[in-house]
This record gives sequence, structure tokens and C-alpha cells, in this order.
Amino acid sequence: MIKLFSLKSQQNQTDGQSGQTPRKGNTAAERRLTKDINELTLPKNCAMIVDPEGDLMNFKITICPDEGYYKGGKFSFSLKIPQNYPYGPPKVKCETRVYHPNIDLEGNVCLNILREDWKPVLTINSIVYGLQYLFLEPNPEDPLNAEAAEALQTNRRLFESIVRKAMAGGQIANTYFDRCLR
Repeated sequence: MIKLFSLKSQQNQTDGQSGQTPRKGNTAAERRLTKDINELTLPKNCAMIVDPEGDLMNFKITICPDEGYYKGGKFSFSLKIPQNYPYGPPKVKCETRVYHPNIDLEGNVCLNILREDWKPVLTINSIVYGLQYLFLEPNPEDPLNAEAAEALQTNRRLFESIVRKAMAGGQIANTYFDRCLR
């Protein structure tokens, strides 16, 4: 999938040389994103999903943790790259409803590099590894889901039980979770 961006970049350069109006990859943000994606080294439990006819600035990342509380799950994230990238961080949303201290039920993600710790030297690779780390080490000290954070801090067995139940699908309290086990 990553090779698609190389092909698009070559096609855009050719279009620009032929006198036609180039399509994509011409803004600074698109050029930087293309570079980031070409240099991307995804772990074996992550995948990038790109619509070959779609917008270069919007794509999905799937993470399938192979250890920890979320082992066996499959979680999809949408990434929207702003026009001021790399000076502004991508907007990341979890599309899979998950019981997690750092991801709320609307899919908002609490990851410091997506907020106050964002720096232009960070890349898409940094974000993927940050998201993957959230599944390995949920942080109850900086929660978006206070209930999940409290369960993790006070009763890890209960937390693990709720995570497993949510990943299997069904209703927990007043919230419905789709099955996300592989």
C-alpha cells in the first residue's frame, strides 16, 4: 500500500512537467506526508489502509495488539492530516469503540504527542508507535474515560474482565460495544 504514494508522487511530477495542473502532492503538507509514508516502518501487528482514489490527507491505521489487556483485538484509527502538517498534529480518531482509559466512547484519543508534545520532527511512524503503546500500557493518570481509568487503578482484574467483555461485543452498563476480536 505504501508504494501507492510513490506512484502518486511520480505521477504528480509527470503531470507538472507536461503543463497540466498537478493533482495532489503539491502542498508542503502533502510532500511531507508522502515522505513520512514512504519511510514508514509498521510493526507486524499494524496496517495502513489507503483508498487509492481517495484523499492523500486521510487514511486509516489498524492496530492488532499481540500482548496486554487488548491482545487479540483489532482497532481502527482514522488520521486526518491538517494543511499545516508537520507544524500541526494529525487529528486521530479511534473508529472502534473500546473500553480504554485514554480513548473515550466517541473515539477521541488522549496521547500527548497529538496535543502539547507535538513537534514538527515527529512523523506518522511516531503516531503509530504511540497508539500501539497505549494498548500495551494504558495510562490511568491522563484519562479521557474516567470510569476505565478508575477500574484500572483500583481493580486490574475487573478492568481486564470489562475489556474482554467489551472486545467480545455486547452491552456494558449503558454502552454497546461491537465485537473487535480477531
